[in-house]
Parts: sequence; C-alpha cells; structure tokens
Amino acid sequence: MLLLSFFIFFTSIAQQPMIGAKGIINPYSYNIVKQKNFANAAVSSAHPLASMVGAEIMKQGGNAFDAAIAVQFTLAVVYPNAGNIGGGGFMVARKKTGETLALDYRETAPLNANKDMYLDKDGNVNENLSKQGRLAAGVPGTVAGLFETYKHAKLSLATIIQPAIDIAEFGFAITPSEASSLNNHRQDFLNNNVHQTAFVKSTPWQAGDTLIQLDLANTLKRIRDNGQSGFYNGVTAELLVGEMANGQGIITVEDLSSYKAVWRKNLSFDYKGYKIIGMSPPSSGGVIVWQLMKMIEKRNIANMGFHSVKAVQLMVEAERRAFADRAEHLGDPDFYKVPLKTITSDAYIAKRMKDFDSTKATPSSNINAGEAKESEQTTHISIVDKEGNLVSVTTTLNGSFGSYTVVAGAGFLLNNEMDDFSVKPGTPNMYGAVGGKANAIEPNKRMLSSMTPTIVLKNNQPAIVLGTPGGTTIPTSVFQTLVNIIDFKMNASDAVNKPKFHHQWLPDVIFVENKMNPITKRGLEDMGYTIKERQAIGRTEVIKILSNGIKEAAADFRGDDSVAGY
Repeated sequence: MLLLSFFIFFTSIAQQPMIGAKGIINPYSYNIVKQKNFANAAVSSAHPLASMVGAEIMKQGGNAFDAAIAVQFTLAVVYPNAGNIGGGGFMVARKKTGETLALDYRETAPLNANKDMYLDKDGNVNENLSKQGRLAAGVPGTVAGLFETYKHAKLSLATIIQPAIDIAEFGFAITPSEASSLNNHRQDFLNNNVHQTAFVKSTPWQAGDTLIQLDLANTLKRIRDNGQSGFYNGVTAELLVGEMANGQGIITVEDLSSYKAVWRKNLSFDYKGYKIIGMSPPSSGGVIVWQLMKMIEKRNIANMGFHSVKAVQLMVEAERRAFADRAEHLGDPDFYKVPLKTITSDAYIAKRMKDFDSTKATPSSNINAGEAKESEQTTHISIVDKEGNLVSVTTTLNGSFGSYTVVAGAGFLLNNEMDDFSVKPGTPNMYGAVGGKANAIEPNKRMLSSMTPTIVLKNNQPAIVLGTPGGTTIPTSVFQTLVNIIDFKMNASDAVNKPKFHHQWLPDVIFVENKMNPITKRGLEDMGYTIKERQAIGRTEVIKILSNGIKEAAADFRGDDSVAGY
C-alpha cells in the first residue's frame, strides 16, 4: 500500500466538524492512498477527499450510484481543474441485477450557436474564442446527469450532497500539486473574470492553504433544497445567464431549462473470454476501444512481450486506423447517422488491418477512414459496492479549469467544451484531433467526446471497472490498461502505472511517456516512426474484482488520485 500524507491543521477553523455521519473525514489532514484491497466496496477517483466521501456514503448504506453522485459533487469542490457542475460526462453502469446502463450528460451547443461562430471574416479559426471565456462554454449537463443517476440511488439527496457543501463552505487543505496548478493559472483567471474568484489571492498558494468556496456552497445548497431546478432554473440559472453578459456568452435561460440527460444503449463486445461494456456516441471512446481490441485480438500480443517493439507497433497501427475513423464517422447520433454497426463489425475491422505491415510504419497520409455507408482535464471515477453494482463515470470541463470563467455569485467554472466540435473541418482542436461534418457545430448538438468509461465482465461476473482523463489519449489509455490486465496478466496497480503511449492518426507521431523503454523507442524509430516524449498520459482509475470477491483498487501515480473503501 502506497501512502502520501498531509497532516495540516488550522486553529482558526478548528470548530468545523469533520465530514461524514461519524465525522471521520478530516478535510485538513488526509492521506493519498494509491493502492489497497477492500472486502466490500471501493472507490478510485482524482482526489482523496472525494474517494473518502464515496466510501463513507456506501458505509452509511448507500450503493455505488449514491457514491457516484457524492463523489462528483465533492470533486466539483476539491478538484476544480476538472471536477464540475458546469461541465458534463458519461456514466456506464451495471446493476446487481445484471442490467447495464449508459447515461449521456454531455454538454450541448447553445441555441444561438452556429458552425462559423469561431471563424474570423476571412474564415480562419480564432482559437481563443473556443478555448477561453464565456463563448467557449456549452450548456452544462452534469447536474441533470446526477439527477438521472439518482433514480438508482438509495439515500436522501441531502445526505449525498452535504459533504460537498461542508467542504466548500468550510474549506479544505490543498495539496502541493493543487497549489502549483492554481498559481500557474492565476493570470488565466484574472483574464477571464470580471469579479474576484476563490482561486486567486494576493500571495501565491502553498500546500496546506485552505480553499474556501462560499458561492459554490450556496449553489450546492440550492441544488440540495430545490433539486435539478436549483441549478437549471431560479437563482443559479439567472447567475449563469448573467455571467454571459460579461463577455460574448450565448447560453440562455431557455438553453438551461430545456437541457436533458439522455439514456443511451451501451456498447458491448467480447474479447478473449471477457465482455467489455462501453459508452456509445457521442462518446467516441467505446467505439475506439472496440475497434482497437478487435484489431489485435487474433495476433497473440502476449507472446510478443509487454512493450516489445512488435507489441507496441501493433497497438500503434490499430490506434492510427481507429482515430482516422473517429474523424470521419463519429458524432452526435441525434444529428448524424453514425454507421455504428458497420465500423464495429468483424469484417470491417479485419479489412482496416489488411494493409498492416509488421516491419514498418504505415504513414497516416496513406490511411483514410474506412468506407462505412450507413481534455486534457477530465476526471474519472470507478466504484464497486458490496451489492455488486458497478459504476464507471468520466466527466470533464475539457481544458484544465475549463474556460477559466467562474460564474459570478455561483462559484462554479464554465466548461470550454465547444472546442470539442469541429470548429472548422480539418482544423485540429486543443488535443490535435481532426474532425469533419459529423462533428460540426449545430444548436442543441452534443460535441464528440473521447471519454471512455468502461466495465468488464468475466463469466458474466464483475471483473474490472476503469476509465481515465486525458483528451484524445483516453481511449488509448483504456485500451492499454485492458491489454495489460487481460493479455499481460498485470495487477491493477501495474496496469495503471506502466508507461503509456499514444497515436491518433494526425499528427503522425507516437507520443510516449518519458519512462518508456529506450530500446523499444529506438526499434520503432528504425521502423520509420516519429517518437515524441511527453509528460503524463492520463490518470487511470481501476478496480479489479478478484475471484474471491476482493476489490483491488488502484489510483494513478500521475496525480493526487486516491482510493478508499471498506
């Protein structure tokens, strides 16, 4: 078990009660736990306080859905980089009865949006408009998604949301990485807000400082007391629309009152004795993982060896082809006929790999989408409860701290998800992803996403719950983690923490973490690949259910991610 501890106390706020029914969560002194086994229930998320709240909710009799709601509200407080009520996400779940669920609460384009809204008079893209400020924001979906999730919960909403309210109102001690992040983005907050925000102070943030968010606490109280309308109507909605008037924003009262989360049919396919359950469009992640796993299934990657040149090359060439298809064929199915049946068929996938050459790189210029007629600041939560419910949730603001705009008087950050549309066909977004007509901007449309919440069964029994943030690296990180567990027989911690790599068709580059085996890198370069080192790829959260029922929970070493349970 790996522990990082923060023992931080503040006498000025010593009267604040601890969080939870028995007051066992101390927001000023807590541990980061990277790996631990639990007999009953487990949570893995981007912040220790959020994971602890989720575990406490399940100890109080809540199920995985109660915990998922509580963790997301708490992340909106303790992880403002990506935790949110001003963004959106996807949930893939399996109930103890065997019923599977797929919930889409992705943001939508406002009614006043249009396909040319980020172009100048010459037709060139103005990148800042889709990435920073109020015009970059889509209509938030998170709160609607949490109330749809609540249909499967057990506890009162007040019980579920109160920990987040308390932490927002009385504060929590920030970690070294949180202090660094707030300091690094200080000017972004100043540039994109006309009022004082909780994220900027006169002196630099330091580890152990207390972050108090009173406006956010009041917003959460309105949700607690008034339900979904406490966000999409009334005071909070008025504050959000009022923020639009501070600079170019176009979200209206009508946009907010008409937003709805959508239940979708999840994707499901078999791989070497496992059933993998993922999210359908407008998430691209489930489709990409399906294609990737099937592209390598018959090539015995285990015999090639972990991170051997042959194994990595095979996976890279699969990634290249899947991302070419993403650019052409995937979008919001309510606006575009996604050829889902075709591009996930065995015949189509086999054809896509027909030109694979195990001796050299296939240039992306030679790879187009197959013919089919028919951020990096995201955050993931994996949860398993003692009843056998499984929940995999990925949510996002898109970029770190979203648009950097905090709704005055409401305390939450707006997303910059409009950049996930194809702002102009053939022009890459902030993650380098290229898109076309399928993902063009239209009012009420949901922008294409890379989020990949995933659940895995073996012999129809729970086996793995996983997901990750990371923009376009999300599906490739999930893919590699699954291969690490299923093919290379790794435990949850190793599967998460081994170096990752990524290829997304364009640019024609393999991005690798700097700890990648140098012999493998040289071997790939000799085959004609361009290698580019980068910092962390993703922050994967995994719970692996062992044959004896023990939950092996692992949180990624790449951040403050932490597990909790009992």
